[in-house]
Amino acid sequence: MSTINAWAAPSAAAPLEPFRYDAGPLHDDAVEIAVEACGLCHSDLSMLDNEWGRSVYPLVPGHEVVGRIRAVGRNARGLREGQRVGLGWLSGSCLHCTPCTHGDHHMCTTVEETIVGRHGGFADAVRAHWRWVTPLPEALDAASAGPLFCGGITVFSPLIEFGIRPTDRVGVVGIGGLGHLALQFARAWGCEVTAFTSSAAKADEARALGAHQVVTSTDESALKALAGAFDLLLVTVNVTLPWHRYLAALAPRGRLHFVGAVLEPVQFRAFSLIGGQRSISGSPTGSPASIATMLEFCARHGIAPRTEHFPLAEVNQAVERLRTGAPRYRVVVDVAAHS
Repeated sequence: MSTINAWAAPSAAAPLEPFRYDAGPLHDDAVEIAVEACGLCHSDLSMLDNEWGRSVYPLVPGHEVVGRIRAVGRNARGLREGQRVGLGWLSGSCLHCTPCTHGDHHMCTTVEETIVGRHGGFADAVRAHWRWVTPLPEALDAASAGPLFCGGITVFSPLIEFGIRPTDRVGVVGIGGLGHLALQFARAWGCEVTAFTSSAAKADEARALGAHQVVTSTDESALKALAGAFDLLLVTVNVTLPWHRYLAALAPRGRLHFVGAVLEPVQFRAFSLIGGQRSISGSPTGSPASIATMLEFCARHGIAPRTEHFPLAEVNQAVERLRTGAPRYRVVVDVAAHS
């Protein structure tokens, strides 16, 4: 079948409405996934509103897909019809450039994004290159696993990339859709974990998710008392905070790492980095291999997103709830019944 039924925004910031399109013949290196559930991410909002100037309408959002393969291209490898899989922000790469051949497929210069210039997972089916489609371990709940394929890998990948050790002290700045997963990962990794949040109401939840201690993210005196404490501070927020205090809270060779899209410029004095050989960095999603590793780690340690669910027919209500910042902590749109 080449006709796909979806929900699409006809223009920037417009409500989603039923939409049908012809996907054409299945490419030899692609698979088609019958979508069961799809997470709703802040990146979907940015694309719906054309905040990044890259949106093409009608736009079908949805890039945290879980479903079963219903068609396999003849060149696809390691996948079969009926297999439950997931798909995230990226859906294709060239496989022959230097980043791809070194395992950094997500940094391919011609990487294909699932909802940029193509239609995503708020639909009965979605297509992707086979290399970017990852089998879902049986131990993971298919209904709630979707956010792992974007939010999850975004905060898991730095633990691998920077060689974080079980003896390290890790701070997670912002306890929301990204941060609540980062707390679980860092605690299961064996680290001493501190949660930084502006919401006192989240303190008990943060501890339940894995934090050993909770600090108010805007309290400069509390931050000052933590000078030199952290090997990694993982920033998941998109707001401005007293960054000089966070930088001072790093131990020698510590790293302030951004995965949240902070909108204002982040400025530091060079000597703040030089003296303790500190680093500032950022990262996007992760490679297919890192995604598979993350899923196995989640299955082993019982890590899962905390989710709120909406039927596909109520996708606009789901979008509006996410806009308010109310979900605890990820929104999932149930596209089809799980079996």
